[in-house]
Amino acid sequence: MQIDFLNEAHRQAEICNACRYCEGYCSVFPALHRERAFSDGDLTQLANLCHNCRGCYYACQYTAPHEFDLNLPKALAEVRQESWKDYAWPKEFAQLFGRSGVLMSFGLILAFALIFALAQVLQPESGEGFYTYMSHGLMVAIFAPAFLLPLLALAASLRGYWHTVGGGTVQLSDLGDAMKSAGRMKPLECGHGDGCNFEEEDKFTHARRLFHQAVLYGFLLCFASTSSGTLLHCVFGMEAPYEFFSLPKLLGVPGGLLPCIGTAGLAWLKTKADPNLGAPKAWGGEMAFALLLFAVGATGLVLYAATGTAAVGWLLPLHLDSVLTFFLLSPYSKMAHGFYRMAALTKEAANKRSVKQSKPR
Repeated sequence: MQIDFLNEAHRQAEICNACRYCEGYCSVFPALHRERAFSDGDLTQLANLCHNCRGCYYACQYTAPHEFDLNLPKALAEVRQESWKDYAWPKEFAQLFGRSGVLMSFGLILAFALIFALAQVLQPESGEGFYTYMSHGLMVAIFAPAFLLPLLALAASLRGYWHTVGGGTVQLSDLGDAMKSAGRMKPLECGHGDGCNFEEEDKFTHARRLFHQAVLYGFLLCFASTSSGTLLHCVFGMEAPYEFFSLPKLLGVPGGLLPCIGTAGLAWLKTKADPNLGAPKAWGGEMAFALLLFAVGATGLVLYAATGTAAVGWLLPLHLDSVLTFFLLSPYSKMAHGFYRMAALTKEAANKRSVKQSKPR
């Protein structure tokens, strides 16, 4: 990790630890105030606990033009971005994505769209719905590695992160607490419960929390839809296409709508917010990720609406290549933040439990 980012984060964390004005703002400050000195691992953990709500910045009396020039959201955002690059595997690919993430995303989309379009030359002799254009076996052969390999890369990345932050052993209750916090997006309630002022200094709203939840739950619904379809196909011999009132469709349609709503909302908020309170160099890559996830949901919905028409022939490659690009870039794009945040929240839950157990009764 770049030394200047860490040095600046060290300086600001030490000042915040002495001040303690923001003690109840979010999960970052109780964790910060438990320490007397900060290792690089401590700062990496704090950075991945931070959801960049920016409430601490707007409340701080030591921001510019004060000589302390505090901007903790930016300092932690830059440490957070660097940590994802440092722990990513393979590291060289992460560095390449960091330099040219937008170009890589659109390049992969175009390349995979061409490949899927050419793959339709191998159309199966029989099949219904999407399988008229591409066999189930070919889809599995393409997407199984594209799903499993990024998971292995993320697992290797998280292993490095966990070692650096001194993760240690956790209990199921710690994981449960982390999942509750993530599902509720509790850090974006910002302590007082009025929401965060991400886009405007004096305006507290729950918009960012709700848009994040739309993306999270939409993604989970899509995963559940695919899993249910796989179960129906492989275990019960019920092959696609499925009717609307079937489990894959009842899960998949809202699973496509919610990420579209969430990513569009988050991108809109990002255009209104001050880029200097985050990691400015990552702004373009983060917007590209939001657009990519929007494309996954939107093309899936349009493809479903076009079922039975000639448009499926060109919509199917477009949707499949956006999904494939999303999977392959997951370990190096903003998607990785969900896994790191879960790890950070789990470690924080374990730390809280340890402190609670060590107190005399």
